[in-house]
Amino acid sequence: MIVAEAVIYDYPAARALQGVSFTLKRGAVLALVGPNGAGKSTLMRCIAALDRPTEGRISVAGFDTQADPRAAHAALGYLPDFFGLYDELSVRRALVYAARSRGVPAPAADAAAVRAAGRVEMSERLDQRAGELSRGLRQRLAIAQAIVHQPQVLLLDEPAAGLDPEARRSLSDLIRQLAREGMTILVSSHILAELEDYCTEMLMLRDGRVVGGGVVRAEGAAPAAGALRMHASFTQAGPDLAERLAGLGFEVDSARGDEAVIRLAPSPDAESEALSRLVAAGLKVRGFSPVRSTLEETYLREARLPEEPSA
Repeated sequence: MIVAEAVIYDYPAARALQGVSFTLKRGAVLALVGPNGAGKSTLMRCIAALDRPTEGRISVAGFDTQADPRAAHAALGYLPDFFGLYDELSVRRALVYAARSRGVPAPAADAAAVRAAGRVEMSERLDQRAGELSRGLRQRLAIAQAIVHQPQVLLLDEPAAGLDPEARRSLSDLIRQLAREGMTILVSSHILAELEDYCTEMLMLRDGRVVGGGVVRAEGAAPAAGALRMHASFTQAGPDLAERLAGLGFEVDSARGDEAVIRLAPSPDAESEALSRLVAAGLKVRGFSPVRSTLEETYLREARLPEEPSA
């Protein structure tokens, strides 16, 4: 749904994007992460066909953003980090206006507004003024405006900025729902905890460059060596658990009490073979499951960030 090829973008005094390339498949929810100044917002504006790359090519839903920007606009919705609403308009009128400005025919605009309000759980607020809404509801209205024309791709730049915990949870639920309905979503943020609940893939930027080899899985990603990490818990394993596991040929990441994290060489039967080996050795296995990497762990590992110098 999104293809970027060697994208370069220059501001008058600096180069913001330095050969960015990636591909995003239909139905994915991509976390675009990186420190402040990494080029995330610039890349999103280029994808949204609002800025023209100095070099390179971007396509959205098969439309070249430079050759056919209007078709790209029709295929996507975009919520920038600083969005504006017409405070004097009701939710209904704001959505009708957004629908008409995005090419929805006049006879279908009201139905599109009602449908978009329902998708963000604002059906009961259609007649309320935008200026009377809370910060979280204003965010929902802004997202509704971005999806009122039923785009295939949704771009969200720092969508949780300024929201309280309850509003952030509501936003996460909304993004998951949109993804279940088939929308391809790209979310930019430098706060990884906000992305943990709903992103399926991650693209990391630093200094305008892609790091970590491109798009990676956002959860459960394997360590750099390619091993599979498994968490094992036992009943009365004994104080020598680490030694017993090492004696069975396992690489032990950690062992404490009756629990351990081990690494397995990836293969279709790796988990079942390891479990059989543990049981055959007389260990009473209580639980055996893959270790899920957090976004932060995946980011720090894949990006290979340098350690902070000690004080």
